[in-house]
Amino acid sequence: MAAPRGQWDSGRVGHGHEHGTHVGAADRRWLLASLGVILVFMVAEVVAGLLANSLALIADAGHMLTDAAALGLAVIASRIAERPARGAFTYGFARVDALSGQANGITLLLLAVWFVVEGVRRLLDPAEVQGGIVVVVAAIGAGVSVLATWLAGRADRSGLNVRGVLAHLLNDVWAFGATLVSGVVVLTTGWLRADAVATFVVAGLMAWTGTGLVRAANRVFLEAAPQGLDPADIGGALVAGDGVAEVHDLHVWNIGASDTALSAHVLVDREYDCHAVSAQLRALLAERYGISHVTLQVDHADAQEHRAHRAEQCTDSHGVIHSAPGTLR
Repeated sequence: MAAPRGQWDSGRVGHGHEHGTHVGAADRRWLLASLGVILVFMVAEVVAGLLANSLALIADAGHMLTDAAALGLAVIASRIAERPARGAFTYGFARVDALSGQANGITLLLLAVWFVVEGVRRLLDPAEVQGGIVVVVAAIGAGVSVLATWLAGRADRSGLNVRGVLAHLLNDVWAFGATLVSGVVVLTTGWLRADAVATFVVAGLMAWTGTGLVRAANRVFLEAAPQGLDPADIGGALVAGDGVAEVHDLHVWNIGASDTALSAHVLVDREYDCHAVSAQLRALLAERYGISHVTLQVDHADAQEHRAHRAEQCTDSHGVIHSAPGTLR
């Protein structure tokens, strides 16, 4: 027998309702190990930068400070995100992951601006730089960054938290490479402005990474469809299902960086069972698009009821209306 009009059918598929960042205790140990490596070297690099009078080394240390902050936030955010949904927080704390990513991104952008300003000053009035110290420290720093990246990479990378951390650490490898080149140039040619040029490279990497993190976090906060998922394509696939007359009020968004949710209003032909169509559509969404947190409102519709429903309830459909061929409007 068909389901009664107005029934809401909610997806009940496994992990789709676990709104975490997927960073567990074992993952946090890897992140903490990476954090320890970063902190030890960062302190040593600040001392070396002051001794060598190298802005590029200090800029690298500033970048490593953001790495340390990102790692610390990732650990803290993962613990908070494990808290179950309760009270007013009906989705839990999954978006703490995005808050952490956004904070990391903004910090990188602010540091990039500061290092560009200082780099311009050094370019106009170059200071004496100890190229030998820069070369040695940058070479060691590149190795330390590779080790820290490997350690952090052992954690689950599905969340924005860990992806942001890895982006920080990978940029460090390139930044140390630029600093190493500047040290070699200063050591072999005496061209002191190479230090300022390397600083610009580091600042550029900071700005690139920071912008990406802020954009990714904003997609979560603005509830945009996840990258790689086209709502129009999903709507077309749903309305192509057996017995589906129309799909509207289709929304696809991220609960957290790695948790995708979907809701839609589905109108079904009279001769089809609402429960069966709903189960078919949820299976399609899970298998083809990897979406298992699904809420569908499934109603029967005929020509007259369809028009009445559109006039009375769906004057604002909140998006594209997907109709099967031959559907009366």
